[in-house]
Amino acid sequence: MTDSTSDQPAELETSSQAYDRLTEFFERHGLLSSAAEIHGLLTGMVAGGASLEGDEWLLLLSDLINEGQSFPPEVRERLSLMAADLGASLRDPDLGFQLLLPGDHEPLHERLQALTAWVQSFLVGFGVNQTNLAGLSADLREAIDDMVEIAKLDIAVDDDEEAERAYFEIMEYLRISAMLCFNELGQNGGNGCKTNKTLH
Repeated sequence: MTDSTSDQPAELETSSQAYDRLTEFFERHGLLSSAAEIHGLLTGMVAGGASLEGDEWLLLLSDLINEGQSFPPEVRERLSLMAADLGASLRDPDLGFQLLLPGDHEPLHERLQALTAWVQSFLVGFGVNQTNLAGLSADLREAIDDMVEIAKLDIAVDDDEEAERAYFEIMEYLRISAMLCFNELGQNGGNGCKTNKTLH
């Protein structure tokens, strides 16, 4: 008899189930970063043109979220699955890419906290390969500037309909901006990841 609590592939779950399961999985393996932060980092790396081939990106990720310690095999496997899923969703012609965030049933302040953590992590991941924004298109520079402002959001909000609507508008803006970054920089993502032991 199979254990119904065993990890099932994320693509068979709703995004909120996947978020809860991944957060619990990372906590269980001693990682301090949430699923939102790790997804944001990976998205920023891929959208900024980093290649997820080979192991370099895992070395960088371990610098950023695991104090440079290598991940245990099951964490490497889960991160590789996340990265593959992420790459496929960013390339999806139907624009299927979604931010990995807590479900709508969670309190708004928790979802906003995760949203802010996602965009902060995205900017870190994006900055790995894109340190000079001068060569980017005006649209992309504007999107990155907006992301920097969103990353500073005050999460003390009223849990009302207007705040809820604003949350979804920001989430959709970040989703579109990440795809814009990927379309301009990540499609040809052959750049290696620059590892830097002083990052953490």
